[in-house]
This record gives sequence, C-alpha cells and structure tokens, in this order.
Amino acid sequence: MRHPVTAAPTPERVRTLAALAAPTHVSVAGSGVPTAAARGGVDGRGRPVLLVKPGETLHGAPAETLVTVDLTASREVGGVERPRALLKVRGWTQPVPAAETRAAAVAIAEACPDEDLFAAVEGGGPALLRVDVCHVIYMTGQESGVLDAESYLASAPDPLLPPAERMVRHVNESHSRQLREAAERLTGEPAQEEVWLWELDRYGATLRPGPGHLVRVPWPAPVATPAALEHALACLMHPS
Repeated sequence: MRHPVTAAPTPERVRTLAALAAPTHVSVAGSGVPTAAARGGVDGRGRPVLLVKPGETLHGAPAETLVTVDLTASREVGGVERPRALLKVRGWTQPVPAAETRAAAVAIAEACPDEDLFAAVEGGGPALLRVDVCHVIYMTGQESGVLDAESYLASAPDPLLPPAERMVRHVNESHSRQLREAAERLTGEPAQEEVWLWELDRYGATLRPGPGHLVRVPWPAPVATPAALEHALACLMHPS
C-alpha cells in the first residue's frame, strides 16, 4: 500500500518560504559592524535583493562582501503577524546590473514598498544589491537544517503558491467554523483556541489549532492544478 507524500521536499519548501519572506537584518561576516536592519525582497531564483541607501554599511561596499541576510516568513492571522520561518542566507553581494535593476525592483516591490526603489532604478543614490547564495540555514519551528547553494537554487517554490495563498486568506477570513470542525475531527479533541489554515500546497494542508500545535493533512496524491487544490481543500473542510 502506497502512503501519500506528506510534505514537499525540503528544498522546495524552503524556496516556497523564501518566496513569501522579507529581509529583516543583514550582517557583514568577519567585521565588527553591528547587524543592521535590511529592506528588500527575494528574486525569482530565491536570491535576496537588498535596497541599500547612502550612509548604510553596504552602500558602496566592495563586491563580493560576505554577508548573512535574515529572511522572515510570517502569516497574518486574526490581525496579528505570526512567524512561520527564519531563513539565514549567507552569500556574497553583487550590484544588480543596470539592465536588470527594473526587473529586480519589480520582483521585490511587494515585500519592499519603498519609494527609493524608483531612485535605485533611475540610478540615484540608493542601490540594489543581490546576494549570491552560499548556503541557507532554515528554522521553521518544526525542523531546521542547512541547504547548500546547489540544492537551494536548483529547486523552485511550490508551483501552486499564488492560488494557494489566496485560498489561505479566504478560508481564514470566511470559514473559521469549518476550520474548527476540521481540526476537531482530526485531533479528536475540542479546539481550545481559534483554528487557522497555516500552510497549503500541492502535497497537503497544515492547520494551526493553537500556539506551537500544527496538524498536517496530506492529500491522497499531489495535486497539479488550482482547481484540484481547491477541491482537495473543500473535501477537508466539508467531508461527505
């Protein structure tokens, strides 16, 4: 008897979290410079892109400066941002080539709604730096580990990520009763707190019935389309 795959391969899951994450801090390896706040996002290959401004440590720093960028992925539930994962990306800085600055700015604009992005594109004082990945340390609350650059960059986020995130927001905003009933069926216990849909991907769903408590529900087989994902989620919420 075949058992369903319960979760995405680790590199895919880490890339998925990175795609939803935003830089919070950056530190320069081997220097006495204090860790600084960071702003920016992650490009389509999973590489951090930092918006640096005049007067900041990395503005004008030499290329190939070794840094560690903290990326934080969170989930807003009940009006509160709750952390899902911390990723520490170590790598070497490179200026984003002029021909690629606009595309890089667009890639990070949602995570970094800063007017200085426009100045960086136009060649003003602010600049965009890309971090060429050496390795990624991941901590999700359930597991932790290290991915080398080859494993991280060769993978990709969950192919259903955009529609999955839309479904998560809709369910958490509009179907709290069904979520509670689903969690109670799965755990066999009354839910003591509000239940949230925490993760949703082609391999399954994760419910959060309370702090530090996650319940993973794998699909019978991985789904391949948004419609199939929506159907699997509906079966979880409304079993026949």
